[in-house]
Amino acid sequence: MIAAKEKSKKEPGAETEAPELSSKSSKSSEQAGESFMSEVLGGPPSPPALGDLVEGKVLGFDKAILYVDLSPFGTGVIYGREYLNARDIIKNVSVGDHVAAKVVDPENADGYIELSLKEARQALIWGEAEEAIKEKKIFELPVKDANKGGLIIEWQGLTGFLPASQLKSEHYPRVADGDKDKIHEELRKFIGTKLLVSIIAAAPKEGKLIFSEKSPDGKEKEKIIGKYSVGEVVEGVVTGTVDFGVFIKIEEGLEGLVHISEIDWALVENPKALFRIGETVKVKIIEIKDGKVSLSIKALKENPWREAEKKYKKGDVVEGVIIKFNRHGALASIEEGVAGLVHISEFGSEEKLREKLELGKRYTFKIVLFDPKEQKMALSFVDKDKSK
Repeated sequence: MIAAKEKSKKEPGAETEAPELSSKSSKSSEQAGESFMSEVLGGPPSPPALGDLVEGKVLGFDKAILYVDLSPFGTGVIYGREYLNARDIIKNVSVGDHVAAKVVDPENADGYIELSLKEARQALIWGEAEEAIKEKKIFELPVKDANKGGLIIEWQGLTGFLPASQLKSEHYPRVADGDKDKIHEELRKFIGTKLLVSIIAAAPKEGKLIFSEKSPDGKEKEKIIGKYSVGEVVEGVVTGTVDFGVFIKIEEGLEGLVHISEIDWALVENPKALFRIGETVKVKIIEIKDGKVSLSIKALKENPWREAEKKYKKGDVVEGVIIKFNRHGALASIEEGVAGLVHISEFGSEEKLREKLELGKRYTFKIVLFDPKEQKMALSFVDKDKSK
């Protein structure tokens, strides 16, 4: 057996030349000690302390024990649980190889310096994660799983989390009512796909690694938005259609929403039936607020209420087609983009209203309220059967 510290007998077949301890040994961000500061500063080196990362040459193996030369401080040993935890690493290690390890006991009962390869590897990876945050590195990583809050991503053997809020706008689950089960269903579609992501937070103590698909530089988005102004007409590509509107990519890194009320002057009930993904459309920017851009398609069309103002007035008798029922009554279209409400109170109940008026059928009405500037019209049903 290899002796600890002052004992210098080597395992048969092991290297006889004692390697110098690397001065390049790194420390974990939370547990870095001052063990090698004196060496860096040119003074005599200090013995390894708990939590230090050290490097040494593999001296040999003895059943489930690995010995590492940590001259001039003695011999390091990896055994028991630490050996089992690192068996995937150890199977690729040979006598004479240099390995990095973490000190878990500066001096055990037998005089050895107990080491952990697994913890060392993890410490080095967390260090790489912190460097990746500073350098804003981008990685292409596969999505392993999903939950109601986001996606599970693996990097360097560490499991990380990509919150749904950190997805690019074109990948964000388009669920109008915020139903968590529906969001989960949408997020599961990403499992097995690869995303370009950056690390935005790393907490080794908590074992938390947070990813983002968005640009790591918020200032870059501000710069992009700064190129546009309210009232400007731009061209964009449809990236998503949902119950409440259409998402339009104006340029890489900038997307806006055309709310359903801004799609057309006429009633729109299903945006998905009007637009297809990848379609190019012209839109008008109507608001820029809190990093969000609101767009309009109907603002590029002639306002039909302006012409209606010249043609109709309160008291006129007109014809209209029933296009929708709501809790207030029935909506009747007088012409394209101009509709009025037939209030439910005129019939006493929704059931009686639906007995008199049917979707898609044309009826005669009297205009009882007309405010074209506010785009409001109220109608009263003219029951021809009663007038006979």
